[in-house]
Amino acid sequence: MCDTVKTVSSEPALRDRIVRLWDRALHLGARLAYLNPNADPRRHGIKLIRDVAYQQTGRRGHLLDVYVPEGKEGGAALLYIHGGAFALLSKETHRLMALAFARRGYTVFLANYRIGPRHRYPAPLEDAASALVWVSEHAHEYGADPKRIVLAGESAGGNLVTTLAYLATHPRPEHMAKPLFDRQLPIQAVLAVYGFLDLENLERFRNPNMPWYIRRMIRDAAAAYVGRPVKVRARQAPLASPLRLLGEDPPPDARPLPPFFIACGTRDPLLIDSKKLHAVLDARGVPNELSIHPEEIHGFNAMLWRREARAMWRSAYEFLDRWAPAKPAVRRGAA
Repeated sequence: MCDTVKTVSSEPALRDRIVRLWDRALHLGARLAYLNPNADPRRHGIKLIRDVAYQQTGRRGHLLDVYVPEGKEGGAALLYIHGGAFALLSKETHRLMALAFARRGYTVFLANYRIGPRHRYPAPLEDAASALVWVSEHAHEYGADPKRIVLAGESAGGNLVTTLAYLATHPRPEHMAKPLFDRQLPIQAVLAVYGFLDLENLERFRNPNMPWYIRRMIRDAAAAYVGRPVKVRARQAPLASPLRLLGEDPPPDARPLPPFFIACGTRDPLLIDSKKLHAVLDARGVPNELSIHPEEIHGFNAMLWRREARAMWRSAYEFLDRWAPAKPAVRRGAA
């Protein structure tokens, strides 16, 4: 019996070690990929300012990188929150995303945040909210327009930016919510790419055709954010499931949500969340676009050699050009 208890109790520690090893491998892979000369921001006319503190704590989790398109001052500010199952990756692995938007003229703020399982809810959301407030206060120092902010993120980052948009427009009692709502932040658009948006209802993944290890990865991602048992902890952390919040009737003092761009592949188990987000926003009259990509998996938008990845980026750019262009159009006769 003692052996059984020891084995069961050691499982979380073993999973954590595996996650850390996998994270190191992914960071090493990214470091090698970014040795490619085409990954150098300077080749694209972009100035990279690394490791800017948005909180003065000395933590790596409270740093961001700024990608400044040279000669294109006054562009919109874009805050990018990386994905990684709430337990992996960082701004160091997501240079591709920042370069893609900076090349379009956005000043990109690519932020780290504390990740699980060491730092669980509400730490990642607190950090994302703090980064957004910092961008609203400091974007002008990097030539960006603080009156025009775009939020973007994928997977876990898609969850966080969706929650940020909700908190910026809906009053909530949580301590990190009031600063966002009271500032009336000028969020022009949100890009939520294959977001993991409901951590409470994991029963939706009980598909007999879904491999067991995919279900395990989804549950481990939820646990990294809210803890275990997942369903109980998720109920105690309502801001961890923005899809559920958006499905509720808004309070009378809520403000309109910004337009949303939603994208996902058909082989991604989180497609169900993207479709539900699209339906919920439609029901609330929020402008939004759902871009579905056949046969694509989670993370496909980083695989630029794939046709559907390039198609997703084109759709995202077209959406931004409509709702939150990097540079606003100048009307004839305007000063």
